[in-house]
Amino acid sequence: MTDRNLKENTRSLPHSVWPAQAIRQLEMQGAAAIGITLYELMLRAGEAAFTQIRQCWPQAQHWLILCGHGNNGGDGYVVARLAQAAGMQVTLLACAGSKPLPEEAARARQSWLDAGGTLADADAHWPEQVDVIIDALLGTGLNRAPSAPYDALIQAANQHPAPCFALDIPSGLLADSGAAPGEAIIAQSTLTFIAFKPGLLTGQARDFTGEVTCDALGLEDFLASQSAPMHRYDAGALTHWLKPRRPTSHKGSNGKLVVIGGDHGTAGAIRMTGEAALRAGAGLVRVLTHKDNMLPLLTARPELMVHELTDDSLSESLQWADVIVIGPGLGQRDWGKNALATVIKSEKPMLWDADALNLLAISPDNRQNRIITPHPGEAARLLDIATAEVEKDRLLAAKNLAKRYGGVVVLKGAGTVIASEACPLALADVGNAGMGTGGMGDVLSGIIGALAGQQLSLFDAACAGTVAHGAAADAVAVQRGTRGMVATDLFSELYLFVNPEMLNNKA
Repeated sequence: MTDRNLKENTRSLPHSVWPAQAIRQLEMQGAAAIGITLYELMLRAGEAAFTQIRQCWPQAQHWLILCGHGNNGGDGYVVARLAQAAGMQVTLLACAGSKPLPEEAARARQSWLDAGGTLADADAHWPEQVDVIIDALLGTGLNRAPSAPYDALIQAANQHPAPCFALDIPSGLLADSGAAPGEAIIAQSTLTFIAFKPGLLTGQARDFTGEVTCDALGLEDFLASQSAPMHRYDAGALTHWLKPRRPTSHKGSNGKLVVIGGDHGTAGAIRMTGEAALRAGAGLVRVLTHKDNMLPLLTARPELMVHELTDDSLSESLQWADVIVIGPGLGQRDWGKNALATVIKSEKPMLWDADALNLLAISPDNRQNRIITPHPGEAARLLDIATAEVEKDRLLAAKNLAKRYGGVVVLKGAGTVIASEACPLALADVGNAGMGTGGMGDVLSGIIGALAGQQLSLFDAACAGTVAHGAAADAVAVQRGTRGMVATDLFSELYLFVNPEMLNNKA
């Protein structure tokens, strides 16, 4: 996953995302729609995997294929037969099961045996020389930690120096959540079939998937006619939300944003939010902050309109602004609480982050004119659960937040989830490990707030802002790597993504 985000991928990736339980129905309906059997669909999957493995590791001569007792194993049997026919040396380890193999997988295994292939037991000794390992163990049906003999095979594959290629999803990674409750294959490359599953895009996915590609197996037209329950967005989607500006646009038509926060000693947070809003195209940005922060902010970024946060300045600014952002550096003293108590009376579009969320957890309310942008720890406080529970199923956590608090939820983290009761779930397929540093959330708040002020709906502003933010970080990582990235580094690349027509010009 991270590899895909740090370099251009030459293969087109679909934007529709389907839960695992829906994929089987899609397979049956799609195969029927184009007049093929499910077995023929399995053959297509195996052929696609075989072709990609050859492309990834053209010098690999000894293939070790790990086959489970299900349809994922059936895909592996197809790969094995094709590899052997192409002159590769193939060792296939097959896991036994208490039930018969599914019909398609049983046919694939028999075809392998009829072609002269052999089956070794799951606990068989591994060959001394293995050039590539193909993971066809568990697939998308898993909903718990792998048990024996799968856990031992996964552990052995991860300890082996040969690269690993995962069919559909790395075994041990849960397809609907991206959680890995036990051992999970660490793949260098994953080829998923039919459509993306959410577990490939969020949770712990990036630790296991490597570079992810997708093959719809000839069902592209059928899938295009279906309404997906979730959507994957990357930088290529930005042109959908962010059109070139009219030549006659001006600062008054580009959105007036008030940013509230920055208690004593936290000028950096509110400065980053304010500057991010400017860099994302807000026409006018007014910052209400502690009086001690005024001079440093004006000195650092004179384009900001900086005022002391008082009852009068807040009242006037709430009347003036098109969009309100509150929370960065707000603190939890009476100074911040009083400001939030006034803001909550407004019906204007608003975004709450940081300490505004911590205060919201103490006094919950539900409103539709608000975006909240919690990280997993803040989400846990808002839901009154442990952070581990949030990370166990990020999609469920985001949906529960939207139900409890209303509006739009941006659940930050690797594979950010955007949720609203009124819209399909969205997953932002951007970002990298360099973003694990202070200030990134402050920058995100400014970007989203600015886009909301430019006539995007709250949901679209959340999606576009999250994608632009992560894509800018990916561009920085390409140039400088991930270690040592700081939040303000994104400003040097952000212009490309809030003006997505520039991406084509640069290409």
